[in-house]
Order: sequence, then C-alpha cells, then structure tokens
Amino acid sequence: MNNDKRVVFNIQKCCVNDGPGIRTTVFLKGCMLNCLWCHNPESKAMKPQLMLHKSRCIGCLECQRVCPSGLHTVGEDGAHLIDRASCIACGKCADACVGALEICGKEMTVPEIIKEVMKDKAFYDNSGGGVTLSGGDPLLTPDFTLELLKAAKENGLHTCIETCGHAKWEDVQKLIPYVDIFLWDVKESDPVRHKEFTGVSNERILANLRTLSENGAKIILRCPLIPGYNARREHLEAIGELAQALDGVLQVEVEPYHPLGASKSEDIGKEYPLPDISFQKDETVKEWIEIISSKTTKTVKKA
Repeated sequence: MNNDKRVVFNIQKCCVNDGPGIRTTVFLKGCMLNCLWCHNPESKAMKPQLMLHKSRCIGCLECQRVCPSGLHTVGEDGAHLIDRASCIACGKCADACVGALEICGKEMTVPEIIKEVMKDKAFYDNSGGGVTLSGGDPLLTPDFTLELLKAAKENGLHTCIETCGHAKWEDVQKLIPYVDIFLWDVKESDPVRHKEFTGVSNERILANLRTLSENGAKIILRCPLIPGYNARREHLEAIGELAQALDGVLQVEVEPYHPLGASKSEDIGKEYPLPDISFQKDETVKEWIEIISSKTTKTVKKA
C-alpha cells in the first residue's frame, strides 16, 4: 500500500462517545489483533472489501452482468453467491447495485481526511470536541497516523486516538506530543486468555500503557466486556487496580458487548466466531461498574 494513503472505512460525524465534546471519528482499516468479539469485523483487513447485505438484494443480477471476472452467481436455493477469494473489490458491481452491495474502504491521503474532518470545526469549537482516530487500529501504520495527527494539530484540533496498544513503544512514544487523550483498550487482564481471545498476549500492551502513563499522557481505559469470556470478577477487579495504579488514567469506560458484529461478518463473507449473545441488561452493566469501582477512585462509567 502507498505509505501516503490508508484505507478509511468510515468518517463518522457528530460522535459523543469517542472523547470529549462533539467529535468526528476516523475509522482506519486494518488491525493487529483478531478479537473474537470484534464489532467491526470489516475493519480487520487493510484492503477494501466487498460487502453484501443479503436482505437488500432484489435479484436483478446487474452485478453478474457488470462483474469483469464473473464472480457473482446464484445458488440452487436462489442465494446470491460471490467468489470472494478472486474478488479485487473493483466496485463495478456496487456501482450497478441498488443498495445490496457496497465497497467498504477507500484509500485516502492525510489532506483528504483532514479536509473532511474540518467541515465540522464549528461543532468542535463550541463543544470542546475534535477528531478521534479509531479503527481497526491507527498504530498499524504509525507513520501515517503521526502525519494525520500533526495535520490535525496544525488545524487547531483536539485529538484522541483509540488503540489496542500492541505496537513498538517507539511508535507510541512519537505520537505523545500530538495526542490529547489516548483511548486505550483493555480487553483481558490475563495474558493467556488475552492471546486466546485476540491472538496476541497482553504483555506488550500493558508495558506500553504503563510507560505511556509515566510519560505524562492522559489516558481513558476502554474495556469491552463479553459474557462468558472476559466479563468475570477477576478481570473486572484487575481493570480497577490497573486504573488506580496509573496516574495518567483519567477514567474507565465500560463497553458492554453487542452482537452487531455478527451481521457485519456475514456481509463480508466471514463466519462469526461467537455464539448468540444478546445485548446486556442495564443491571448487569451496573454490577460490572460497581466491581471495577471497588478497586479504584477513578470514574467508571458506561461508554
């Protein structure tokens, strides 16, 4: 991929849960983790992908007509089939479709992203907001992310970055002068379980987090909680203890599991690895917050 570009899969306006004030969140494609519960599975791969929303397909077969490689077919049961292994996401089928097909991801330069973000500068100024980089994970391409953050600061923007933190410390360190708040994911406290759930150990992640705090960075811990996986007392207490031990941590944000990743996985032709888990009741989330709060004086709230 061109080092001057990165694939963006969404630029979401008027966000209020990705840092202070009203913000624009830039979602970058590509992640170094492979979390079982990922609610944005379309963000894992760096390249653009073809998404098929089966419920919107009207069977017009325009995609079959325009696809240069003949990758769209109809199964014996009438199902819309795509040879995804051969698809290069050229977008011709999506252009011809009435709404069932779309290309997820577009290569963009730093100036192109900043131009879009700056359209809502008045909202940031009036609310104390700004821009948040998310993903995927911005640290997958640290040089691009550094240039994007520098450009944001040159335009007077408050900046946040959401990351899993699995990167070289040198890549994290060089971002510090350009990041107002790090939104740091804490997915699992036990290193063995962390590797089971995400594909990597948490040792580098926690080491980077501690060093980041020692360097005076402001941090919000963001904690996805999934029943049957990491939503257990030991992990919840460990989150509180971690927050209390780090001076840089401003607060803890609990992110209750939601099952929206399942449908998105189907849209990109992937099998979702988790069983059917429903949205969490408010009472359950309140109990999680209380357990974390028992180990820290920092604010703990639902994201």
